[in-house]
Amino acid sequence: MLKQRIFRYVLGFSLIVLFISHAAGYFPIPFIHTLDNQIYDLRLSMTLPENVDKKVIIIDIDEKSLAEIGQWPWDRKTMARIIENLFTVYNINVIGFDIVFAEKDENPSDKYLLNMARGPLADNKDFLTIYNKARSSLQRDKHFSKSLKNRNTVLGIVFYDDDEVPEKGALPPAIPEFTQDVIDSFAFKKARSYTANLDILQKNALSAGFFDNPILDKDGVFRKVPLLQEYDGKIYESLALAVTRAALKNNDIKIGYESLDETGAEKSLEWVYIGDIAIPVDENAGVLVPYIGRQHSFEYISAADVLNKKAVKSELENKIALFGTSAAGLLDLRTTPLEKSFPGVEVHANIIQGILDQTIKHKPEYLLGFEILMLMILGIILTFILPTLSPVWGSLAMTLSIISLVSIDYISWNSWNMVLPIASPMSLVVLLYILNMTYGFFVESRGKRQLTHIFGQYVSPDLVDEMSKNLAEINLEGEIRNMSVLFTDVRGFTTISENMEPKELTEFINAFLTPLTAIIQHNRGTIDKYMGDAIMAFWGAPLEDRQHALHALETGLQMQKAINKLNITFKKQGQPEIRIGVGVNTGDMNVGNKGSEFRVDYTVLGDAVNLGSRLEGLTKNYGVDMLTSDSTRHAVPEFEYRELDLVRVKGKDKPVKLFEPLGLVETIDKNTRKSIKQFHHAIKLYREQKWDDAEQEIFALSQSDPDRKIYQIYLDRIAFFRSNNPGSNWDGVFTHTSK
Repeated sequence: MLKQRIFRYVLGFSLIVLFISHAAGYFPIPFIHTLDNQIYDLRLSMTLPENVDKKVIIIDIDEKSLAEIGQWPWDRKTMARIIENLFTVYNINVIGFDIVFAEKDENPSDKYLLNMARGPLADNKDFLTIYNKARSSLQRDKHFSKSLKNRNTVLGIVFYDDDEVPEKGALPPAIPEFTQDVIDSFAFKKARSYTANLDILQKNALSAGFFDNPILDKDGVFRKVPLLQEYDGKIYESLALAVTRAALKNNDIKIGYESLDETGAEKSLEWVYIGDIAIPVDENAGVLVPYIGRQHSFEYISAADVLNKKAVKSELENKIALFGTSAAGLLDLRTTPLEKSFPGVEVHANIIQGILDQTIKHKPEYLLGFEILMLMILGIILTFILPTLSPVWGSLAMTLSIISLVSIDYISWNSWNMVLPIASPMSLVVLLYILNMTYGFFVESRGKRQLTHIFGQYVSPDLVDEMSKNLAEINLEGEIRNMSVLFTDVRGFTTISENMEPKELTEFINAFLTPLTAIIQHNRGTIDKYMGDAIMAFWGAPLEDRQHALHALETGLQMQKAINKLNITFKKQGQPEIRIGVGVNTGDMNVGNKGSEFRVDYTVLGDAVNLGSRLEGLTKNYGVDMLTSDSTRHAVPEFEYRELDLVRVKGKDKPVKLFEPLGLVETIDKNTRKSIKQFHHAIKLYREQKWDDAEQEIFALSQSDPDRKIYQIYLDRIAFFRSNNPGSNWDGVFTHTSK
């Protein structure tokens, strides 16, 4: 048993080391990472806020706008009119573009007119006059740039992790607070190329921010988006961060970090600050997107309604606006924890809302310590206790462990905005449970099969199950134990069997041995052997039984009742009725496997066993159904007994008191108890050689119960001793010379 537990301990600690290696990043387990993401998604979807003061609206390039204005991209003069309306008519706070304006707004007719003015019609004054008047209206990008100037307008840019993509457009100014030393100290994502806006647009806009996502999870789900990104040794901000700073009119940006060693040389980014607002980020400046709901959780206003001034002013006034698209044909849909098709522009809206409301969840580097601590505490506790528990208690321990983890995670998520890494501790708990239950099942099944093979013919299946749980108690090599043995035999069976055919005899024997065996097994007894019509059984092995004597006596009494019921059936079937004698004795016995290299039996040996056999044989001499010894009587004081004799059985010199067990004391009626007391007094007179007094008492008893053989036995003995005085040294013992 100890070896099996040590093996389980080794396996358990191996799992703990494996999971700690995963947590520390030495041996990543993809499944755990995936499970962590799934748990995060589940928590997010189950804890969506009910009421949010939405500060962001979306100017949507929707299907309606495409139908009224035309296919995207629209000309820049149209864009200029939309911007003018947003700021002059609707008084928005800031506009951010989830779009890049990297190409000039030109069409073939513009180029044709220019070529005509420089070529064939260069000397045509009328044409040149008309052309020069129309020329300003053809400069669409210039019109658009003017609408951006001196307003809270933030353009969008895209970075690439591919230096083969050609650089295009003009980048906005980098964040000046980030020096080269600061940049080199942290793990910002590094871009290698970009697509930005036309120089004329960028110069007139307030700022710009990137809307690509270089820290997208492997499953393609937008859970994190970086707020900062490095390009060419400089730091640039995301669209969401740039729009938020513009809305707050706060250009002060700082970072907070955690030192990973005592010298402070190794640092992990933890916070990005906009003035007094702290934004939790990871080591890559990534922020967990604080989704407030499924798509269209924010107000969507059609760009066509803004252009035509049909939008409701109260819905836009002082709002933070994002210009983007929900139209499926423009391919700006993202996969999020909430939905597979989610407008990309709304991802930025959620980040802005979360920054302003301070609802962004935090998963700092130091939570690695929590993860390792949970792995060690739960792992070590379960490694040691699961091997000692039953499947039910083991399941309860696993369930309580998972409930504890989920409860801690729930409190951290809702009260502290912390995202705890519980996938690995939960997986470890489940794996340790499966390991122990599976190992226990197969080992116990093997042990049970072995026990069934050895003891299946001796004991009940229920007792085999109990033995399989207490293997340490099973000793097959032989030992001395205090036990009880029972012998039972059918009286006169030889005569009965002579009148039956072999098949009929077999069926007849099985008919009474089967219920008798069931009674033995029901009372936790072990069948030692069948000897024709006889049974030998014992109690107290292979499992210890502190009430072995009581169980043996109860078995004997139940056997007599079972035979009485069977005799009714036998009589109806025309078969002979039977009677059995039962002998029970208690004492020290040698129990274990006995036999040869060809056959081995699990059996008991010793004087106490032999006496049990003698007691069964004497039942017919005294005309009783059951006999037991003084040792059994002392072991079961709750029974009522009738003392029958003091004898020397064959093979033993020491006298033995014989008792007839009658049942539990409380079940014996007053008349029976009175006759027992009277008979015991008569035996006392008999042993004192007071023949007349003893005879008088016993004769009176025989008159009230003439069928009880023991009375006549004593009357015959008294008559004999009157003529053959046993002498003053007589000890009252009767010697039996036969079995």
